[in-house]
Amino acid sequence: MRYGFCALRWHARSIPQTPGLVRSSQQVFPRIPSRFYASVSTTDLQFGQPLHETHPHLLKAGEPSNIEPANQGEKVTPGITASEYAQRRSKLASKLPKNGVAILAASDVKYRSGAVFYEFHQDSDFFYLTGFNEPEAVAVIGKSTVDDDHSFHLFVRPKDPKVEQWEGSRSGTQAAVDVFNADESGDIKDIERLLAQSISDASEIFTDSSPSQSSASAFSRLFKSKPSFNATGLAKLLDQKTVKPLRSILHSIRYIKSVAEITNMRKAGQASGRALTEAMRHSWTTEKDLAAFLEYTFKRNGCDTSAYVPVVARGKVHDASSMFQDNLLTSFKNASQIHYVRNDDVLPENDLVLADAGGQYGNYITDITRVWPISRTFSPPQKDLYNAVLATQRTCIALCRADAANSLDRIHQIAESSLRDSLKGLGFDMRGDALETLFPHHLGHYIGLEIHDTPDQSRKIPLEAGQCVAIEPGIYVPDTDRWPVAFRGIAVRIEDSVCVQDENPLVLTTEAVKEVDDIEALRS
Repeated sequence: MRYGFCALRWHARSIPQTPGLVRSSQQVFPRIPSRFYASVSTTDLQFGQPLHETHPHLLKAGEPSNIEPANQGEKVTPGITASEYAQRRSKLASKLPKNGVAILAASDVKYRSGAVFYEFHQDSDFFYLTGFNEPEAVAVIGKSTVDDDHSFHLFVRPKDPKVEQWEGSRSGTQAAVDVFNADESGDIKDIERLLAQSISDASEIFTDSSPSQSSASAFSRLFKSKPSFNATGLAKLLDQKTVKPLRSILHSIRYIKSVAEITNMRKAGQASGRALTEAMRHSWTTEKDLAAFLEYTFKRNGCDTSAYVPVVARGKVHDASSMFQDNLLTSFKNASQIHYVRNDDVLPENDLVLADAGGQYGNYITDITRVWPISRTFSPPQKDLYNAVLATQRTCIALCRADAANSLDRIHQIAESSLRDSLKGLGFDMRGDALETLFPHHLGHYIGLEIHDTPDQSRKIPLEAGQCVAIEPGIYVPDTDRWPVAFRGIAVRIEDSVCVQDENPLVLTTEAVKEVDDIEALRS
């Protein structure tokens, strides 16, 4: 049954009918009315993810264009329209050879134990091209031999009322065409048969799917180790084809963010920044309570969920005379462990707390770290070290603009120089491997659909307008005789999400306060 969704079709082609396929009937750029429902009640519509018709409080209706088909403006996922997803697929196709085929698999459901599953998170590359947010799906983008024309096939789980009663709604094969603008769709269980012709005709295949795990996606399971003398069917066809990695090609498209993507990241940054500022107003006695507050407040402020497991770690006590307390080494280790996520310690009066946490909106993330005193004020050593890190971060953020032509590696070098000079001024002996010990991680990384987004993009290339990065200088002073006694055990990291623009950086997380005076005012 068609749902009355009117899909934007980017190209027409005449393809022989294959049994089991659901196909679009639209032609090139027809004038299509907006979504309508002639025979299906809105209350009866059920999909595997929110859409405007089922969740108008989450996705607003699109505003049709006067010159292009109406549902270009319909948002398939928060902030991102059907048109933008189609444009992304078109960009990818333009980078493929003629008759080249790109194949992407959705993420699998991961199980904690038995039938207890983890929260589903879609593969970022698959989501970027489709907006489809369900497991057990495969997208196939094939470039034709004529210009940059391409096809888009999306194989998904069919509607099944009995299964959906237990597992929740599915979008189904018809919605893959009507909502997600696939030219063809079919049951994922039949993918071997349905894909055979596309694979047979392909000049080259581009994919990152791997057969390394028994729980791998439906497409991944078709791969065999090469050479495979007993391979049959589609696996045999794959053995006979040139298979190349897709990720580097796709990441060369993903690394520049669209206006819509930046807007989503700004929404996540604003909601998350406000949550961290609100957390500073309250008193906390355990890491667990603070972590729970942040995760709840991210959602309350409009985020879908947390972008990652939060790091909430106690730091160094106020009074240097207390440095030999039994729990001091533990407190330092918490904050000095970059990805400490146990969050199970206490937060005694006079400690610092380091919170590295952010929310996610429309699958786009934000990344923030703040440090503040559990008591009302920073101690003088804490304040000195904090201001050294903050000054370095300000300098580095100011360099995140296209006209400066800096790479992340170059800005990292500037951060090292700034921190080295500041620490010398505070009495640190910076000879040898001192800086590497005190500042053991890189200054920044790319962000977007993932915390460490587009990892194939080198940090050596100059930043361009539209890239988004996290800038996070930090100092972690071990509790050893090598370092000035007043600073032993203190750990400070300050991080913001930043969008690179032509002349000025756009800080996406500015609502999270970080000036000493502002933090102490919140703590009073």
